[in-house]
Amino acid sequence: MLDRIYPWGKPLRAQTASLIRAEVAREPWQMAGYFQLRSEIFAAEQGLFNGSDRDAHDEHATAIVAQGEIAGMPDGVVGVVRIYRESASDTEHTWFGGRLGVAHAYRRVGAVGTALITEAVSTAHGWGCQCFLATVQEANARYFEHHHFRRLETLDLLGRPHVLMQADLERYPAHLSSTWRARAS
Repeated sequence: MLDRIYPWGKPLRAQTASLIRAEVAREPWQMAGYFQLRSEIFAAEQGLFNGSDRDAHDEHATAIVAQGEIAGMPDGVVGVVRIYRESASDTEHTWFGGRLGVAHAYRRVGAVGTALITEAVSTAHGWGCQCFLATVQEANARYFEHHHFRRLETLDLLGRPHVLMQADLERYPAHLSSTWRARAS
């Protein structure tokens, strides 16, 4: 007999967008979605922070969002990452990427992380970056290796193993707005 709550015998999965676009967040709704998703992932889900994951880097970081698009219209923020130099007055050409996260419903889509990484590294590269570093949770390091990052050193941050990784900038054209078709799931 079919369950009354799930008439088809199992819960229906929410529809995910088939087109993913990553871009620098400029609109107020993008910034609100950016901080909301970061809080959901890094504070609520992973428990790395109490309440908020905001820090001093947010004062001068550039927020990048991935948004699903349905019928050519944005359907909300589904992924986030930030890029920054060590300080706002930093004249060095080393950039950092961090706090990359993907909404739970989109984690198996595949295109979201790729779009975010590509947009982050390419944007920094277009802004003069000569060295792009990312601090990545150990569990995600292999994913970044597939995206042309190499391991530099192992770190312990927030009580969890992390890896400092460096992007191969030759693989990332300077400034590219990343649009990816999601895999059929």
